[in-house]
Amino acid sequence: MATIKTENKEVNVNNGDSIIKACEELGVPFDCKVGACGVCKIDVVEGFDNFTPLTEEEKIMGMEGQGRLACQCKIKQGIVKIKF
Repeated sequence: MATIKTENKEVNVNNGDSIIKACEELGVPFDCKVGACGVCKIDVVEGFDNFTPLTEEEKIMGMEGQGRLACQCKIKQGIVKIKF
C-alpha cells in the first residue's frame, strides 16, 4: 500500500496504481485526464522517486524538476507528499 498526501490529508493507493482518484479526493483540479491540458500539475514535495518515470505526455508538457501531471503518475510504493 502506498500513500499520497498533502499538508492536511492523505489517501492510500495500491502499489502500481494511477493516482487520479486519490488526487481527486485531495482536491487536485482535473480537466482532460490524458496529459494534454496541464490543469492537474502537482509539485512533489517528498517521495519523487516513488513515482514511475515521466510519461511522453509529461515530457511534451515540459514537466521538469519536481513537477508532474497527476493524471499521468503511477505510484510504485511508499509515501509521496504533493502540493498543488
